[in-house]
Amino acid sequence: MAIDPIQLTKQLVDIDSTTYHEGAAGTFLYDFLASEGYAVEKMPVEQPELKLTPGAGSGERFNVYAAMPGVTPDIVLSTHMDTVPPFFGCREDEEFLYGRGTCDAKGIIAAQVAAAARLRAAGVKVGLLFVVGEERDSAGAKVANKFPKGSKFLINGEPTDNRLALATKGALRVELRSNGRMAHSAYPELGESAIDKLVDALHDVKALALPEEPEIGPSTLNIGLIDGGRAPNVIADKAEAHILIRTVGPSQEVKDLILKAVGDRADVTFSLDLSYVRMRRVGNLPTMVAKFATDIPTLTNWGEPFLLGPGSIHVAHTPDEKISKKELLECVELYVELATSLVK
Repeated sequence: MAIDPIQLTKQLVDIDSTTYHEGAAGTFLYDFLASEGYAVEKMPVEQPELKLTPGAGSGERFNVYAAMPGVTPDIVLSTHMDTVPPFFGCREDEEFLYGRGTCDAKGIIAAQVAAAARLRAAGVKVGLLFVVGEERDSAGAKVANKFPKGSKFLINGEPTDNRLALATKGALRVELRSNGRMAHSAYPELGESAIDKLVDALHDVKALALPEEPEIGPSTLNIGLIDGGRAPNVIADKAEAHILIRTVGPSQEVKDLILKAVGDRADVTFSLDLSYVRMRRVGNLPTMVAKFATDIPTLTNWGEPFLLGPGSIHVAHTPDEKISKKELLECVELYVELATSLVK
């Protein structure tokens, strides 16, 4: 019986799997794929340190890998189970599915599962890899890369409007932590404000001239999280900020600029460093350049990479996240077409 990717998307979206809390989605996929006759494997992924990681959890988390028993896949379809917060479930109208993960990336999971069933029936040696942590630190991909399955090709799924990506930007996650000395705010000279130091450092970081690449575009910088202080009437003894930079070349140049701009006003940690990637054109598939980063740089042991998926990145990470049912079904066909052409 053919797999209905629309129904499977709805089931997945109704499971909360925000990053660090992916266990229930992993269990659902493990059971679903086992019922489809796959040999299914869990790859355990550790939780990060709670005090250093906003939103971290304590539950079980793991990647899910599936292939037919005894089969070494030529091609693996892969994407991520985790979503950004906040969680909200699925609703639909005639044209769209709405909800967290519909396009990033639970609809993609459903399309890949449906495509794999078609490929399997056609005799293609296919595997499925669904990982955790892509939205934060690619922790699942890092674990998966230690346990490759011999595949020649990897088709990664992200929202590309059903166009084959010829390049993706990299991602550099930067954490700044400033320390100060508490005092009564009426006597600021008795203390040292960690928040003042952090704000000044962020001002200088924002002013940096970051690298540009003609075919990919400029580097971009977002200060996504700021936390610190005790109370309005207390000089802050600690403050931190989390920054994400979309890179278009080797990251060392950007790291050097950050370190010089921050100086001794904060401790700097580079907690994620994904390189930009170029990929090749295949057949007559429409193409694009992705301004976002993916797990591809971390899955180097899984074969030559390609990037393709339904949905628009413009609505991912927003309250209006959605995916077109028509586009979802079309992507099943595109995955089958791309995979078939690669293994001929």
